Amino acid sequence: MTSLSSGVLPAVSVCVPVFDEEGNVDPLHEAITNALVGIDFEVIYVNDGSIDGTARKLDELAERDARARVIHFVRNYGQTAALTAGIHHARAPVLVTMDADLQNDPADIPEMLKYLERDEADVVCGWRRDRQDAMLTRTLPSRVANGLISRLSNVHLHDYGCTLRVYRREYIHGIPLYGEMHRFIPIYVTWAGARITEVPVRHHPRIRGASKYGLWRIPKVLLDLTTVKFLRDFYVTPIYFFGWLGFSFILGGALAVLAALFAWTSGASLLAAVLAVCGPVLAVSGVIELTLGIIAEVLIRMHYEIQEKAPYRIRRAKNLPEAETITDEAASGRGIRLA
Repeated sequence: MTSLSSGVLPAVSVCVPVFDEEGNVDPLHEAITNALVGIDFEVIYVNDGSIDGTARKLDELAERDARARVIHFVRNYGQTAALTAGIHHARAPVLVTMDADLQNDPADIPEMLKYLERDEADVVCGWRRDRQDAMLTRTLPSRVANGLISRLSNVHLHDYGCTLRVYRREYIHGIPLYGEMHRFIPIYVTWAGARITEVPVRHHPRIRGASKYGLWRIPKVLLDLTTVKFLRDFYVTPIYFFGWLGFSFILGGALAVLAALFAWTSGASLLAAVLAVCGPVLAVSGVIELTLGIIAEVLIRMHYEIQEKAPYRIRRAKNLPEAETITDEAASGRGIRLA
């Protein structure tokens, strides 16, 4: 592994999505700096369309410390897009991702890096064993989701929602991430052959700002999990998925017809009519909706990958020459890519 000190390029890139975290910018950077003493590092802050004073705070930070590299999105694209931008512009062979709300503790990073230095893992995932969040609205749904994701993906982790992770660059840099797929990165890197380990990390209660997560995210997680399951098991042979699903619904339709006939001969004409009409209609509608959703997911991935379009647009940047060149071209009307 590359040495963690004294090099032309940084040895560690820390990627931090930021959305409306004005009060946390300076304390977070100070905590990262204190944690990574003796390590050549850079921090890529991606301002995901913040509407408070976060942009100003990040620009001031970049003026004071050249290790702080800042990207400003034109609007809010979501955490996955922000992480994608940070990963894309990272220069180090080792990447660290974390949240900006100070609930992740940068002091855990050095211990996580040791697993890569000792060549014991390629990806180190944080586990918030003593989570400091509301039990009913955050912790309990997260535990249920973690169990479901682990079971369906065969990649068993306690905490898929923890953003604090360490990666070898080669396993994460080329992963296409769209929508809200950032929580499933551990699954993607196992497809590339990465060795994963999970370690307990500290988790602090939020002191400043407001949480951007809630129960409304549960349906998104389930839909994304359905997509990951499909891509893992049926992307190369989708006929197996659609074939078995089709057989299942045909069987269900046949049983519904038989039940309708039985109900009719038993004198329950109303029930027979309901079974004969509603069952097949609902079944076919469900198949169509699932099929269209998966086909759309595959098509959008092809759209981005074939055209090499990023799922975001950068308004401006600080201490990132390559990103500044892109924004200059956009301002002059050249090289504009809409996302």
